[in-house]
Amino acid sequence: MKNPWSTKIFLDSGNPVETKEAKELLGFLDGQTTNPSLVAKNPNIESLKSQGLLDDQKIWDEYKKVAWAIHEVLPNGSISAEVFSDANTTHDEMITKGQELAAWFPGIFVKLPITHEGLIAARQLVGEGINVNMTLCFSQEQAAAVHEATVGATGQVYVSPFIGRLDDVGFHGMDLIRNILMMYRAWGSHVQVLGASIRGLEHLFECISAGTDIVTIPISVAKLWAVYGIEKNPNEYPLEISEKAPIKYIDIPKQDWVLYSIRHELTDKGIEKFASDWNSLFTA
Repeated sequence: MKNPWSTKIFLDSGNPVETKEAKELLGFLDGQTTNPSLVAKNPNIESLKSQGLLDDQKIWDEYKKVAWAIHEVLPNGSISAEVFSDANTTHDEMITKGQELAAWFPGIFVKLPITHEGLIAARQLVGEGINVNMTLCFSQEQAAAVHEATVGATGQVYVSPFIGRLDDVGFHGMDLIRNILMMYRAWGSHVQVLGASIRGLEHLFECISAGTDIVTIPISVAKLWAVYGIEKNPNEYPLEISEKAPIKYIDIPKQDWVLYSIRHELTDKGIEKFASDWNSLFTA
């Protein structure tokens, strides 16, 4: 079965077993996103952690095995693997690790945080023809910076707004998706929008209805969708009346990416969480 929608569907997971399951449930799968938190939950890696067998090199070796196993299930799919980063990680460190990840197999996307250092790294990597997925996006200005920092890219570029985490703090996360899509369409942007932090069918169907380029869903949502019906019109799904605060569209000018205000509390918290989950692997 081919994906019946123009929006590409990815799985958000660090477990190749779930890749196979999602592909069987949906009848198709266009790609997969991973991150340090998801990889830390991989059963094999959890087992190695419990035995105290993990060090930095071993973790990256295991991450590579996970990515390769996913690639074998989805040989033509888009697969994202994330660099390690915390508040002190430099762009040079991200570039070096990004180049290593890019060598795992052709077409892989290197995930980087939308920070000053992350954008410097992205600018370098896309100039080398490496694909990047700019993650932990929580504002329209961050998305504008991604566009401007990667203009002229020879590698492909994704930006990943986190819908659910915005909902968690009282905002209507889908508004950010719509705002970025509107801005990018007006700009004729080369960047594809990847809806992330999907909490249920409502998020998924709103992304499809909005014309989001890609949406990445956890296995739990894939299961719900399979039961609901993959080919049912998403516009017919009954949406709840949202009482969350709207996110207003901003008419942002094109300018040098360093001039945008990209610092966001939720990005900082996301980086801290990913780093903490990664570092926890060293503790048996």
